[in-house]
Amino acid sequence: MIERSFIKNNVKLQRVRDYIFSEFKQGSISEVEIKRTPLGEKIVIKSSRPGIIVGRKGRNIGSLSEKLKEMFGLENPEIEVIEVENPYLDPRILAEDIALRLERYGPNVFKSAMHKTIEKIMHAGARGAEIIISGKVPGARAKTWRVSKGHLKKSGYPAQYLVKEAKTYATLKVGKVGVTVRILPPDAVLPDDVKINEQVSGESS
Repeated sequence: MIERSFIKNNVKLQRVRDYIFSEFKQGSISEVEIKRTPLGEKIVIKSSRPGIIVGRKGRNIGSLSEKLKEMFGLENPEIEVIEVENPYLDPRILAEDIALRLERYGPNVFKSAMHKTIEKIMHAGARGAEIIISGKVPGARAKTWRVSKGHLKKSGYPAQYLVKEAKTYATLKVGKVGVTVRILPPDAVLPDDVKINEQVSGESS
């Protein structure tokens, strides 16, 4: 019974996260954290555009709180919005942004969206990045398109723990198109990084 209750609760929290992401597609949300407190649920939304999440005079936050109570039975949701410092190093924000562009302007813009985004990632200081779009773009047959720059690990510890990855999809007339963004952040320390300390010694005359 405990296991079932635990699974049911986690499924509920994931549904809350999915709902928040769907409600604020233009809010550039990176992450939604949900913590239980003695007073209720604390929901932390990390976004590069917090103004859209909060709304004028906090209207969006108030509306979201009421909807979470009504739809998911949350008793006292406390919502906090945190601004993401550098959105161009956040794969979730970038993947959602590319998907939104495809939905707004159509599949023909996919190449420009990929190249412009990866240039911004590298300009932000990333060690490496990769963007993959898969689906029926631009033709009737499903294909996979890939753009990469810099140094990006694909296997082992670095790929699993150092590379940041996010996946989402765009809903187009031709069907769903998958978007994957992978980023190796500037502060990532790879196992094969080598630093050479040059010490110059000489005899004083």
